[in-house]
Amino acid sequence: MNTAKHLSGSKLQPWRKNRLTFWNKKYISSALLAVILGTYLDHTLVELGLYEFPLRPFPKVYSVNIIFTLIVLPICIMIFVHLTSQVNKWGRKGIILFVSLLVPILEKLAEELGFFVHSDSWQHIYSFFGYLLFLVIIDGFQQWAGKIRNH
Repeated sequence: MNTAKHLSGSKLQPWRKNRLTFWNKKYISSALLAVILGTYLDHTLVELGLYEFPLRPFPKVYSVNIIFTLIVLPICIMIFVHLTSQVNKWGRKGIILFVSLLVPILEKLAEELGFFVHSDSWQHIYSFFGYLLFLVIIDGFQQWAGKIRNH
């Protein structure tokens, strides 16, 4: 007697691997918005002298780290949007708060690794509130885009 058939009454389906489940065309518009906002904000804050990116590709052309704004940020946002799409309203708020609290820690690590230098007037609490607002905007946009897609 087949144990699987006995337990469920029918054959078990093979386990499907979900590859890169965060890589979903429904999330691309949020990633694109994040790239636009992130690049603009980085450029503005660099021009104001609040921070700089000493290690960046094409330093004579770009004042920001385009690897972060064009690759790392959109991938992180697609993961973020995927995670927030799996939970309810309070779960989304919890994820936004957690990520916002994590940003200053990652920022300090980036400074230690030489990717980032802040001015003496910079307070890392700015990053917490900045990313909190940024992620609320991205989440709100994704919720709005989801409603548009569903109609």
